[in-house]
Amino acid sequence: MKRLRQVMVGVVAAVTLLTGGLSTGAVTPTVTAHAATSTTSSTVNLKAKAGIAVDATTGQILYEKNGDQSLPVASMSKLLSIYLVLQAVHAGKLKWNQKITISKPIAKVAENTDLSNVPLRAGHSYTVKALYQASLIYSANGAIEALGSAVAGSPHAFVTQMKAQAKKLGMTNVKIYNACGLTNKQVGDLGYSNVAGKAENEWSAADQAKLAVALLDKYPEVLQTTKITKMWFEKGTKDATKMENWNWMLKGLTASYTKLHVDGLKTGTSDAAGANFTGTAHNNGNRIITVVLHAAHKSETDPSRFQQTQKMMSYVYNNFKTVTYHAGQSITGAKSVTTHDAKAKTAKTALASDVKLWIRNDQVASNITAKPQLKASLTKDNALEAPVAKNQQIGTANLSLKGDQLGFLGNTKTVKVPLKVTQSVEKANVFVRMWRWVVALF
Repeated sequence: MKRLRQVMVGVVAAVTLLTGGLSTGAVTPTVTAHAATSTTSSTVNLKAKAGIAVDATTGQILYEKNGDQSLPVASMSKLLSIYLVLQAVHAGKLKWNQKITISKPIAKVAENTDLSNVPLRAGHSYTVKALYQASLIYSANGAIEALGSAVAGSPHAFVTQMKAQAKKLGMTNVKIYNACGLTNKQVGDLGYSNVAGKAENEWSAADQAKLAVALLDKYPEVLQTTKITKMWFEKGTKDATKMENWNWMLKGLTASYTKLHVDGLKTGTSDAAGANFTGTAHNNGNRIITVVLHAAHKSETDPSRFQQTQKMMSYVYNNFKTVTYHAGQSITGAKSVTTHDAKAKTAKTALASDVKLWIRNDQVASNITAKPQLKASLTKDNALEAPVAKNQQIGTANLSLKGDQLGFLGNTKTVKVPLKVTQSVEKANVFVRMWRWVVALF
């Protein structure tokens, strides 16, 4: 039955949106096939407790296994912390060359070789940039705790910010105790006295995917750091540490695969979590995000989480193709809308931005349909109220694909694309409006 469920999931179609600039395109959508391996597999058979593969722009779900099950995420927690760090940098609250002085509780975590791999000395200062790089490349627990305290003023205040940000991102059933992903006991004085020592950060694969999608959307520069394979921390100083990325799927590392261009994002490992990995690959203009929770971790050299990630990534690129519509094109179901008090009773509409959709290889673009959803401020009696200027955005076209069972992150089966009118919608004169009113009475 388990294998049957995997096969059923593997044959489900999904739709994804990738918005772009306004441009004129051909009437027929462009269909592009993608392949990551020479041998196509129509199933994943994921050997992990949970996993998910999504489009990196819209969160279209392309594969899922126990995606909503809340599990320990270990150091993958750092992606939520990094989101807040980058938010602070962009807001000017932190500067890359700003120095952060290390507290004794943070130094205690950082200097414990069982808990961290980048030693930080109490009372010594390190730049935001150096701590940021250590957090992403070498998963340095002390470094991310120092950054969190700098952002919020204290470790507990930062946890409060993490919880609030998780809620904003639509993450559900989250449990957050610290910035780094260690257990409450392991972080010592950075933890909570009223929380069990074994407690650690937990959320689902779907929630981790939501976080990764949001991070890449708002702060894509994070990939410039996550793709670094090796770097020195504080080279030439007493604290010099050679950092090697734990993401072995990066180009040139032991689990890399030439047909999958992986450039991020973050690993996570603990006794309770097993081996976790949030990965991202960018092939043929299409970026996907994958999450593996609780893969095997028999030793420090066990590559299981990366092998399971490769399965998901290859499955997506082998079994789906992309369909591209361009701004200015109309789509079935949303070619026109009813008007109110306008000269013409309907107005022609078209997509206001490019849209790239994923469909299964055995499907056709004509299976994609749309339903208009007008802005409430522009409607009266459920119709578009005149006047409206040509090319004005009037709402969205909600696209769906026949047979889709997986949908998108956030438990929705449609994707919203900006919709515009292709003609000016002029108001009918008073006599026409009066005549229509009289006719409507009878």
